[in-house]
Amino acid sequence: MIQLAELCPEVTVQESEYLRLLGYPRDHELEGRARELAQGARAWYARHGKPWIYAREAGSLELDGASIHIDGAGFSSPRLGETLRAAAAHSAVLVAVSAGPELERESQKLWSEEKPDEYFFLEMFGSAVVEQLTMLAGARLCAWAEGERMAVLPHYSPGYAEWNIAEQPRLLRVMQGEMPGPIESLDSGALRPRKSLLAVFGVTRRTAGVRLLSDLVACQGCSLDNCQYRRAPYRAPLPPHKVNVKALKRWAQERLVLKSLPDGTVEAAFRYEGTTCTNMGRPLAFDYRVLLGTCEEGYPIREQHCAPASGDTGHMAMCRYLDQRDRLMAAIEQEKPLAGRPLHDVLSWTRPSCAAGCYCDADAREHKWGLVLETIQYALAHREGRE
Repeated sequence: MIQLAELCPEVTVQESEYLRLLGYPRDHELEGRARELAQGARAWYARHGKPWIYAREAGSLELDGASIHIDGAGFSSPRLGETLRAAAAHSAVLVAVSAGPELERESQKLWSEEKPDEYFFLEMFGSAVVEQLTMLAGARLCAWAEGERMAVLPHYSPGYAEWNIAEQPRLLRVMQGEMPGPIESLDSGALRPRKSLLAVFGVTRRTAGVRLLSDLVACQGCSLDNCQYRRAPYRAPLPPHKVNVKALKRWAQERLVLKSLPDGTVEAAFRYEGTTCTNMGRPLAFDYRVLLGTCEEGYPIREQHCAPASGDTGHMAMCRYLDQRDRLMAAIEQEKPLAGRPLHDVLSWTRPSCAAGCYCDADAREHKWGLVLETIQYALAHREGRE
């Protein structure tokens, strides 16, 4: 079991994260008064701040429907329970972090002195410190888990979606440790010092298919609307597949090639093999090529191309090719369903269920695009550990 208590760990707040919390674009350069205030907050905390981290592995973890029991104390969080069950978590680590009471006292002093600008910049720096401490705690746990051949899941905290903040006092009582600094929870669930956080990190021995914690962003699992501190889009649970998952898995292995490009975009190449509906069922093959945006953007579909595979002659035996060749090939080239939309939209796309192997009808062509895009979606989701 792991337990750690660390006073004054090295905290390096990235400029881009501080800018985000202040409400500026990530690439913004502070000037004049704003730069002076930001530097002042950093300098003050470097001299007076006393951040700390505490973590303790729970003695027991039990999952019962929407209820979670940690060391005998019950909590209700459907979202956390679902995450722990899906990853077959066998244990949990309880974590507390704080930027320290010194920052809160200084903030109150600045406010009482009618210095709202100084107050705001120091408060936001404190929020950045808490985020950094949470990431540091996660890194410590990942290092420990790797040595034990386990994996650590993303943290979850009271006040997040589907976990009432009123349960925070109970979570603090369960921690039962000598923490490096003071922390208390009010009846409302608020913490004091304010710049503090309690969290639960699940732990699993099933490392296959679980992404490293360092590859995850907590915002992706938080559905809070209009959050000014969001660092990545919320990734809602995906709808079920329309195509049999075994078929998708086979096609992803046998017919699909994915290539990640240096800028984070993805190229996908898919080979479709079918037969004509007439002329003795001649075999045919078409190549699909799709360019997707980045994962952070939700893999928007940027480019789509479909054409007969090199050397294929079967498509020339399709009845529509024989009597309207130019019109058919132009339609195949021009049709780009879901262009510009996120790739996962294919799961909610109402498309024809036509199973014809040829390309003569628009419904048959749209059906095949659905198979191609859903196979790509399955492969990428599987690669990210979402399947």
